[in-house]
Amino acid sequence: MQFIVGLLLFIALLHGERNLTILALLVLGTAGGAKLWTKISLSGLKCHSSVDQQKVFPGQKLTLRISAENDKFLPVWLQVNVPVDSLLRPASGETTLTKESSLLWYQRAHFQWELTAQRRGVHQIGPAHIFAGDLFAFFSREKKAEESHYIIVYPRLVSLKSFPLPRRDLFGVPGAKSPVQDPIYILGTRDYQHGQPAKYIHWKASARHHRLQEKVFEPTEREKVLLVVDVDRFARNKADEEFEHTLEIVASLAVRLDKKGYAIGLVTNGVMVGEGPTSVPITRNAKQLPVILEVLARLQMEPKRDLIDTLRRGLELSWGISCVHFSYEENEAVVGLKEYFKLRKIPVMFFVCRPCSTSGEDKAKVWHKIHRLDDICIKEVERG
Repeated sequence: MQFIVGLLLFIALLHGERNLTILALLVLGTAGGAKLWTKISLSGLKCHSSVDQQKVFPGQKLTLRISAENDKFLPVWLQVNVPVDSLLRPASGETTLTKESSLLWYQRAHFQWELTAQRRGVHQIGPAHIFAGDLFAFFSREKKAEESHYIIVYPRLVSLKSFPLPRRDLFGVPGAKSPVQDPIYILGTRDYQHGQPAKYIHWKASARHHRLQEKVFEPTEREKVLLVVDVDRFARNKADEEFEHTLEIVASLAVRLDKKGYAIGLVTNGVMVGEGPTSVPITRNAKQLPVILEVLARLQMEPKRDLIDTLRRGLELSWGISCVHFSYEENEAVVGLKEYFKLRKIPVMFFVCRPCSTSGEDKAKVWHKIHRLDDICIKEVERG
């Protein structure tokens, strides 16, 4: 268009057309000024983005906010484009968030979007692409922001049926049945049992009941549970839906055990998105459950190494723990793992998506420990 306007200017000057000459000069001057305007439009332009939540569950909403400031005297036209992951979308379903505005001198603009997490995983927002130019938006220049946000979406929590964990012989038994008692935490009183130390007698309760009463203590050792997720068979069978369903059940079980006060840990042999551990040592603290849920969110359906090798490298298995193992199907690997835990005197319970027939002696060894995954999951009733 500038070439055409320049050609018209030449013709106007050649024929002495004063009005056409003035119009062509005005157009060329405006275009040149707009270009110069655009060249300095990005200078002094600051952009900052933030999200109100970086760790959510599927279905939860988060808010993305972007503030842009024109820190100069020259006003500019501004457009902000933010690419988002396909599983982290606004209600409109767009994969690129776009808004534009005009910024006067030293003015600030704010943009906001509400996004909904669709599925488990690690999803990226940004970095934002900033376009700035003259107020007429004839020309623009692009700058890529440095900030990007990674949203961690935990597995969806599902309702589980109650089921007994593998029983241990000594610890993990509540109340007075435990052989090791903690004198700090008193659960209550009972009639004095012959052979108990006299320091355990509760004298005030004995006077009130007119017979000797002794203190009942909370056991020193808490129940310790190790959750194991074997990725190998899921990857071989390309069982994406079964893999996601298994992680939902593992996450739901971890939440339930944490609410009950159990010490929990996690081991998996899968590849992680980004940097992160594949094993979480068994312990009990406020940060333990979020760490386990984050590992499950980052877990991919791709095996990294053999599961037994991962168990040997990942963490030290102390005495007194119970194990709950999750895999795709019942196979020879289940037998090997049963023997591995048996040598370490660790009771284990196996859950599989698809039980398969194993023949002969191997089936007798593991069949009483194998459970279908759907047996502990409460299915949602479809509404008409």
